[in-house]
Amino acid sequence: MTISPPSFAFVSDLARRETAMLYDPGKEYLVEARLLPLAREAGCADVDGYVARLRTDPVEQAKALDALTINETSWFRDNAPYQAFTEVMLPAMVAARSHVRHLSIWSAACSSGQEAYSLAMLLDQHLPAGWTAQILATDVSTTMLARVDAGRYSQVEMNRGLPATSLVKYFSRAGSEWEISEDLKRMVRTQQLNLSAPFPLLPTFDIVFLRNVLIYFDLETKRDILRRMRQVVAPDGFLLLGSSETTLDLEDDWNREAHGRTQLHRPATTTLQPIALTGA
Repeated sequence: MTISPPSFAFVSDLARRETAMLYDPGKEYLVEARLLPLAREAGCADVDGYVARLRTDPVEQAKALDALTINETSWFRDNAPYQAFTEVMLPAMVAARSHVRHLSIWSAACSSGQEAYSLAMLLDQHLPAGWTAQILATDVSTTMLARVDAGRYSQVEMNRGLPATSLVKYFSRAGSEWEISEDLKRMVRTQQLNLSAPFPLLPTFDIVFLRNVLIYFDLETKRDILRRMRQVVAPDGFLLLGSSETTLDLEDDWNREAHGRTQLHRPATTTLQPIALTGA
């Protein structure tokens, strides 16, 4: 079964228009794989028949866009960014926020929540006594956000990067799944947010994880997102991108500081005290 060129063009245009995500020629197999279960659920003979329905059915359009969202994630993904979090970003913010003893963190494009809960575990382990933290986990997919709120994961998902000590400390059995502790759930709140659209009213964040998502947008959308991120990252805060992503040649409002293999981005409009970096 192969999606026809007109159907692929319609879906590609829909995804670009509504989410700014790019499905270029060559991604037909991916679109078909993600829409085929919806086609069967809707009683359509094939994906082309389902796309014909999408043209006039906004409810199915929402389902399709949700299915087309990229949701690749794992616990402590790539590890190095989390080392930078505990060794550089967290100590710097604890020193700077001693008057309020609270940190605000944003996990943008959070998928099913492994990044947000990985950060919550590290905060539980490294935040000084008497401090509080709030992690905002956002995604364009309401299906993914429901999973974050539930905090339940399959055994296959648990096997992707979660240390055994963290499994024992933070999770309990829930039928065939594992459920994260209520203490960590309370640290994370969810909100639907489309990064390619103007941001809703947001707080100022001390640390923002915006990892492995800019690669799915065109150049101008990347620049626009980074401009808007500059408005919600604290003047002395941090922005962390994916390992293959950078603000170079995109935005001049960010300084870059290397911590080993990880590039930390900080607002460029404020003079900051240099940070003693380890592992560089």
